[in-house]
Order: sequence, then C-alpha cells, then structure tokens
Amino acid sequence: MQKVLIAAVIAAVGFSSAALAEGKKIGVSWAQFQEERWKIDEAAMKAAIEAAGNEYISADAQSSAEKQLSDVDALISQGVDALIINAWDKDAIGPAIEKAAAEGIPVVGYDRLIEDNRTFYLTFDNVGVGRIIAESVFALAPKGNYAIIKGDPGDPNVGFLRQGMEEVIGAAVTAGDIVIVGEANSDGWKPENAQKNMEQILTANNNAVDAVLSQNDGMAGGAAAALAAQGLNVPLGGQDGDLAAINRVARGTQTVSVWKDARQLGKAAGEIASALADGAALDSVAGATKFSGGEKGVEMNAILLAPTPLTKDNLNVAIDAGHITKEQACEGAMAGVVGCE
Repeated sequence: MQKVLIAAVIAAVGFSSAALAEGKKIGVSWAQFQEERWKIDEAAMKAAIEAAGNEYISADAQSSAEKQLSDVDALISQGVDALIINAWDKDAIGPAIEKAAAEGIPVVGYDRLIEDNRTFYLTFDNVGVGRIIAESVFALAPKGNYAIIKGDPGDPNVGFLRQGMEEVIGAAVTAGDIVIVGEANSDGWKPENAQKNMEQILTANNNAVDAVLSQNDGMAGGAAAALAAQGLNVPLGGQDGDLAAINRVARGTQTVSVWKDARQLGKAAGEIASALADGAALDSVAGATKFSGGEKGVEMNAILLAPTPLTKDNLNVAIDAGHITKEQACEGAMAGVVGCE
C-alpha cells in the first residue's frame, strides 16, 4: 500500500524527461544525527533524489536551532530548488520558512511538524505510534505505577506521542488503576538524559515502577539500563526500530519497538521534494491528506505513513525486510521469539 502510494507521487506530478535531464538541487537540513535511524533515512532520501536526476546537498544542525537557521541560509545561497527540513525546534524554524517562501522554494517538513501551510508535512502517524507503545505495554500492565520518558520539549512529536499514549491509558489513570509516578522530558532525546530521568523516578518511588513508556528506542535503552541496575525488568515500550532495541525485544527487556521504516519515509521525501522542485503544487501530491492536528490547528497538505510494531511475536518482519540480520536481532533471545527459532 505505502509503496504504491509513494510510486504514485511521481506519476501524479509527472516528471518529464526534460526536467530529469536538467537536474535540480534538493537541500536537506537535518536536526542532528544522534539516532542511528537518520542515516537510514538519509541513504533512502539521497537515492530517491539522485534517481530523479537531481543533486542531494545537506547540512547537520547538530542539535542547534541557531545553526539550523544558518544551515538553511547556506543551502538557499547554494541555489536549492526545494528544501527538506527535519526541524530541531518547531518554533525557532520560522525564519527559515519565511526565507524559503520569499525565494519561492518549496519546503517538505520531514518527520517533525513545521506548522506552516507553505510546507508539506511528511511523517509517520506519531499519535498512532504513541498509541501502539501504550497498547503494547498496557496489555501486560493494565494496572500499576507508570513512568513516562519523553523526548526533547522543543519537538512537536513529543506532544503527538503523548497524545497517543493518553488515548490508551487515560481512562485507567482516571479510574486510579494506573498512577503516573514520574514523567520527564529528556533534553536532546539523549539516552543518558533518559537514564538519569529513570534513575530519579526509581529513587523517588523506592523502585516501585511497574511499566515504562519511552518515546523512542534510544531513551528506552537508557531506561532499560536504569531498571537493570536495580534488578528490575518491567514492560517497556519505545519506537524507531533501532537494532539494539529489536535485540532487547528478543531478549525480553523491551516489550515493543514501533518500527517506522525510515527507508520508506526517506524515499517518499526525496520523490516529493523532487516533484515540488519541478513545479508541482503542494496539494497535487498523490496520497496527500489535510492535516490540522498541530498546536495552532493550521491545515496542511500531508502524508502520514503507518508504522509497524515489533514484538516477540513478529520480529521476523524486520528480519525478512532486511532491516536487521537474524544474528543481530536474535543474539541472546529468549524462547518463543518469532524469527529467532
């Protein structure tokens, strides 16, 4: 379904042979490369851009809103025909969008919402991701003390993920079946910050934590380390399909990793940005829907791809797709993990 949708993007906007021969510059501004998944996104994105006959140029903001603005300025000065922006800070990126609009350069907001109707929003369904994390953990821990480890407060995905989690556990919290004994943002989405947050929550509650909702796999790794140091192994959810997280699922120290296949997202971004660079309108992209779920309620053209939860019952999906080898996934696996038999 998603492959058909992505392929349809090209058909709908109609790449001409002349446009392909001419070649365009697609500038990509990355927020940072801390998580392993961004390198996977980049490889797929670059391949799609080059397959369209265009040139990929990029910059890494290194977790700095100020540097990202400078990076976008530099990309514009290099004559890019379209921009893909993986925004570090949802509010600070505004001047970059104004500059691009003034130059007539279309923008794809990649994975993180830039709430401006002059951008095309491409992501996975992050509310849905939060919902899946919570559903997987809630199935094993319908009652008890919950800790919630959130990402950087400047990233709008934090709110979307938390919204999805609340849809699952909210009623149980209201009923008193679940008590949220700790909830903390982890600056920069850094595992070490998540580990400190988890340690503080455990200390404050004398280790009485029955389940943990983490908003990504890197932070889940930090939380798992804090739990293990106290001899604890409780239901723990994360997302991104990080290789280490998939192995934790196989070992039984993480319940779920919601896999957002970065290859699909990167490929779609490269194809959409190439189409926009060739003059396609934002609302002409095949498969686009109207999205208005941001804080400001701005209606935008968007595509939200569907994620895949990876649990002990279907790790074979990631293995069969070539995302991870059986050896990587199954080292030290507990009995009964599908794909590790």
